[in-house]
This record gives sequence, structure tokens and C-alpha cells, in this order.
Amino acid sequence: MNQVRLGIIGIGAQGGTYAGFISEGKVKNMVIGAICDIDPAKKEMCAEKYPDVPFYDNYIEMLESGNVDAVVTTVPHYLHPEMGIEALKRDVHVLLEKPAGVYTKQVKELNDFAATKPELTYGVFFNQRTNPLYQKLKEMIDNGEIGKIRRTNWIITTWWRPQGYYDQSAWRATWEGEGGGVLVNQAPHQIDLLQWICGMPKKVYSNVKYGFQRNIAVEDEVTAMLDYGNGATGVFITATHDVVGTDRLEIMGDNGKIIVDDSKKITIKRLVKPEPEMNKTMNMMDIMNLFMGGDTSDIYTEEVIEFESVWGAQHISVLENFAANILDGTPLIAPGSDGIHGVALANAIHLSSWLGKEVELPIDEELFLAELNKKIEEEKKNPIK
Repeated sequence: MNQVRLGIIGIGAQGGTYAGFISEGKVKNMVIGAICDIDPAKKEMCAEKYPDVPFYDNYIEMLESGNVDAVVTTVPHYLHPEMGIEALKRDVHVLLEKPAGVYTKQVKELNDFAATKPELTYGVFFNQRTNPLYQKLKEMIDNGEIGKIRRTNWIITTWWRPQGYYDQSAWRATWEGEGGGVLVNQAPHQIDLLQWICGMPKKVYSNVKYGFQRNIAVEDEVTAMLDYGNGATGVFITATHDVVGTDRLEIMGDNGKIIVDDSKKITIKRLVKPEPEMNKTMNMMDIMNLFMGGDTSDIYTEEVIEFESVWGAQHISVLENFAANILDGTPLIAPGSDGIHGVALANAIHLSSWLGKEVELPIDEELFLAELNKKIEEEKKNPIK
């Protein structure tokens, strides 16, 4: 095999984007093997746009057609694990769109099955892991450039969505159809990056607003407090009603602070001496003299690194990395088994708000599922109008 024939399950906005990249020759070693969608209108569109590509309205038939080596699942979130398992059963490689699923129990079933098929490639579409900025940030944290982490703060509210966005599909922003709001739709990339770079918290306490500024059943604003279990804490804030949005991540450590603004600029403030040492050797007068016009270089040095972001480049990088793993064993940037971590954190945030108390990770999966099913039943009885 010298190129991967990718089957695209769901040719909506995301699937259509990937099809465009591949058909335009932007993805090395990958071609479109087949397309699947249950919408008859999509079949007509694909017949015009991709006339030589087989089209299916049943993904099992596509998996068994012999036309695809791998698939990407650009479908509603609940279906990702199911489709992943069915593909792996038929020795077809799998690239899951994010999130890996709605709840950890279903993702764990997929991960366990994937572990029985180590010869197959199983990845998850965390394109932000290919972003040079976040790769650099992870490298700095892993190398201990600011020492032991004390606090993480991420406010990511650049997800403004009008009511029309939610009204365009009956399944969108519902418990039964989507499994949640901003936590499972817009913010999974940041949730993944936070745990990928800083580690998973041990406890979560959240304040979540459901239908706060939009006529929806699911969450449109989230404030979560994180406890990493070693004294370090964090705050994660996200929303879909902030029209001027903020994207700012701060990570403070014993030896300094890293600030990321708009996912484009990293500012590193490195302490000349570790803060515990400063605490022992300096007095308040020393600090007052410095911060009232003194030379702050005696306290810290500052470095700014700016990054350019080309739209689509990160998605293309994930597709190329996925193909490379299939063809020559290049390590995956985002192994599919990693997908459960972000789902676990989102589940914990939801569960904490539903129970009105702090929850520990790993959460009680059966309790989460029971509470989620309650939300689904309530939604059926009292649908949003």
C-alpha cells in the first residue's frame, strides 16, 4: 500500500472539509476511497463533486465494500464509538472525530476493543495537537521550564454561536442527539490540550449554565474549578454567548509563568530565582522597590514567541500523520486511546453541576449515565420550542 483510501462517514461541514483537502491533493498519501451519508441530497452533491468516488447510504456496506482502508467518523458524537468498533471488526483503520464519545463507558468499550487489534491504526482528530504553539508549550512544560505547576487558568469564550446555529439541526444542542453543548461540541480541543499539557485533575467542582443565553437544553456557559491533587489548582471557563470572546491560558509554576494569548502568542516569564527561594531571601521592601520603577530583570526575564496559524493546516497534519502511521508506523500525534481523557473531564464537569458538589476522577460511570438518561427523558417530555 502506498496511499490510504479514506472512507468519509458523514459529508457535512467537517466531512466536506476533509474531502476537499484530500481531493485537492493537499493530504500526502491519502485519497478518498468512498463517501457515506444517509441524506439523499448529499448523494446528488457528491455525484457532481466527486463523480468517481463510490457513495453509500449505509456505512456497514462501505466498510465491507473493499473500497476503503480507513474511515473518519464525522457524525453525531454518540455514534463515534459504535462506528469505530464496527470498522475495527472489519480490519479497517479508524480516525474518530472529536469527541471520542459522549460518556467514558462507551469510549472505554471502543478502547478495549481497539487494544485487541494492535495491528490497526486508531486515532482521534485532535488537530490542535499539531499546532506548533501547543507543541512548543507542551515541550516547555515537560522540560520543567517553569518548574512544578501551581495553577492553570484557561478562559476560552471565542465560540460565539447565534440561536440560528442551534436551530439548523434537530439533533444539535440536545442531550439525546449531541450529548451536551459547548463541552462536547466546541471546547473538546481545549479540554484535551489542558490535560495533555498539564495532566488530569483529581477533583472537579463546576458551575454550569444550561440554556443561559440561548434557547437550548444543554450548556452554553461553564466555570469549572480543578484540583490536581498535589496542591495545584485550575480554572476552566468556556461559553458560546461572548461575541467578542477571549482565549487566554496561564500556567504558573515555581519558576515562572507561561501565558498564551489567542492561541497565537506565548509569553514566558522566567524567575531569576525559584519563588520558594525568593520567599526565603527577599523582604517586602525589596519587592516594592522593584515594582515601583525598579529593574524587574532582577525578578524575571521575559520572552515572547509569536506563531502564525494557517487555516486547515492542522487538520491536514492530522490526516497526514494518520496515513503515515498506517503506511510506515510513524507515531500518532493523537492515539485514539487518548480520547477518553477529555471525555472523562467533560463528564466530571457535567456530573459536578448535576449533583451540586465536587466529584472525584475517575467518576462513577454508571451514575453519570443514569443522570444523563434523566436529562434525555426530561428533554423528551419537555422539548425546547
